Amino acid sequence: MNRLWVRLLLSHAVVAVVAGLTAYLVVRLVAPQLYDHEARMMAGHGMLAGGGMRAVAVAAMNNALLIGVLAGVVAALVAGAYGARRIMLPLEAVSSATHRLAAGRYDQRVALPRERELAAVAEDVNTLAARLAETEARRVRLIGEVAHEMRTPLTVLDGYVEGLVDGVFAPGPQVLDEMSAEVRRLRRLAEDLSALSRAEEGRLDLRPVGTDLARVAAAAAERLRPQAEDAGVELAVEAGPEIPVRGDPDRLAQVVTNLVGNALGATPAGGRIVVRAARRDGRAQVEVADTGVGLAQPDLDRVFERFYRVGPRAGSGIGLTISRKIAEAHGGTLTAASAGPGRGATFTLSVPAAEAPGS
Repeated sequence: MNRLWVRLLLSHAVVAVVAGLTAYLVVRLVAPQLYDHEARMMAGHGMLAGGGMRAVAVAAMNNALLIGVLAGVVAALVAGAYGARRIMLPLEAVSSATHRLAAGRYDQRVALPRERELAAVAEDVNTLAARLAETEARRVRLIGEVAHEMRTPLTVLDGYVEGLVDGVFAPGPQVLDEMSAEVRRLRRLAEDLSALSRAEEGRLDLRPVGTDLARVAAAAAERLRPQAEDAGVELAVEAGPEIPVRGDPDRLAQVVTNLVGNALGATPAGGRIVVRAARRDGRAQVEVADTGVGLAQPDLDRVFERFYRVGPRAGSGIGLTISRKIAEAHGGTLTAASAGPGRGATFTLSVPAAEAPGS
């Protein structure tokens, strides 16, 4: 009874039964009275002799059937309207919920109907509402965070400019270097937001060429070795032999750099980060494993959502989103694994391997 097709079938059966039963009862009740009426009419005119009785019976039955069919149709329409209304109510509730979502009211939920199919649709709408609410909350939070990130360098630049105008600072190399650093910070933020927009729209600028993923991963990791040493974190690079792939080396290096940078942010002093590049089952893989704060099970996939931030690993909250889009643009994947909070995490970039030249 909780399946929609069962209810539809039963509603049709009920309509048919109601129509047939109504017609039968009406004919059963009306036919004798019509027969008596016709018989009296014909007896008064002396027409019952010969085939008169048969004519009376046929006329009474025809009239009774006509009345019974009309009554059955009316009863069927009433029963059908009632059944359709019962089925349409949950659909109208889902429709109203979607209109509320379109209006930005993400806190509304649809009550689950008894029918499994309609309940599944209602659950999907409720899930969509919850995800949209979370996305909107992250969007609002990101706007505030971007405004904060921009406010700091702009405040510094404004102070230096006012100091230069008032003669407080001399336009020497140190002042200009500090101003240049703040400008680079603003440019980096703008580039991250632009890259996120292109990634979301599928417009990543890729220049695929034959390259060695092991070399790309090792070079990207080595560029962050000074930061690892300053943080007191051991950085081990296990690149192995050549791993030929066809891809954009700059974009692949961007992914590895982001993963190692996040690992540095999540790993305390005395911890360890291992970058491994290997070829497995026809796939080229780069693993970045750390002994840092780890990830809870619900966060393993959500860390790749735009604007979603998890503790010290997050940065602006868009780096991992861009990295996964880059991996997907190469026909690959980017996944996360962790044994739980406080037990480190491993991020794995996997792209199709290419045949080595001459193989």
